[in-house]
Amino acid sequence: MPEETKPVARIAGYKPCYMELRAGQRYLWCRCGRSTQQPFCDGKSHIGTGFQPVAYTARRDGEEVLFCLCKRTSTPPFCDGTHSNLPGGYADDEAETVENSTKPWAEEDEEGIRRLDAPCYTIRPTATRPADPGPFWLRKLVDGSRGAVYQTQFYAEIRQRASPILSAGPDAQTFLFVTEGSGTVEIGERQFQIGPLDGVLVLKGEAFRIRPDAAVTLEVFISVCPAVTELRSVPGMGGFDSSRPQRVARVDPQRRKAMGPRFFQHLVDVSMGAIDTTQFIGHIPQSKAAMHRHLYEEALIIVSGQGVIWNETVRAPVAPGDVIFFPRKHLHSLQCTVSEGMDVVGVIHPGDNPGINY
Repeated sequence: MPEETKPVARIAGYKPCYMELRAGQRYLWCRCGRSTQQPFCDGKSHIGTGFQPVAYTARRDGEEVLFCLCKRTSTPPFCDGTHSNLPGGYADDEAETVENSTKPWAEEDEEGIRRLDAPCYTIRPTATRPADPGPFWLRKLVDGSRGAVYQTQFYAEIRQRASPILSAGPDAQTFLFVTEGSGTVEIGERQFQIGPLDGVLVLKGEAFRIRPDAAVTLEVFISVCPAVTELRSVPGMGGFDSSRPQRVARVDPQRRKAMGPRFFQHLVDVSMGAIDTTQFIGHIPQSKAAMHRHLYEEALIIVSGQGVIWNETVRAPVAPGDVIFFPRKHLHSLQCTVSEGMDVVGVIHPGDNPGINY
């Protein structure tokens, strides 16, 4: 069929449709956008359009999905975030501003934590740093005691000499992100140079050690998925899985993906061997996103810039070094309040696309 005569699906909506499915039930997703029973086919509206519905059979009771409504997804029948880049598909929230809002500001406690609508919170990693942290200082930021289900996150400072040999155990993968300093990370018998904004993947069962360059302090965020109770110090390094030789991911403007006026880049993802987890870096211009939810759990590091995290009943300021923990399906909005924008790094689990929300 000539390009100019190909049928075009109608846009039925810009946000995806959240649903909980029944195991074994077959769902017919509307492809044409004309159905009166969105997101499903009504059995007649597609006739003569050249489109056919897409069938999906639920795998389990309570399976949570986001059915695409813009009909432009590359992963039918599910949303892939494409709606954000359609005309009218991305909207900032301009109704409530820092100046006119009556929402209270969350107070920071002695551990540097500001508690928002539970269990969402912000945490300032260095708030509990001792006067003399020594050559290796580790603080747990995200874990089950604070509401996390799928991931654990630590903050580490390494200076003067190498860290202990660390392991998350045989069933968890580890994601490092360097915010300051330079050095090497050892995984098994391999060594990798690391520096600011680098992401690193350590596979299940592998151990690692972080070694700073001379006269340098390395500041590293360490995320573990699935969640663990602790990082263990182990006596030996163990092996290296050579089937996945690439372990360091770096910022590459050519790999950016637009999400309306914002953009993000995957650092560590399935292409490197990550399972159900993605580490990404993103940029937020001076703006306030509309309130939204995600189906994944997220720990988000503020790398640069200033802003405000909004929940339904409370808000909190955020600055470089702060971490925001978002539980699954938690309503929120992240605002950048400075003209130079805000850079963030997130780890999401279970998920592979930070551009999907509802």
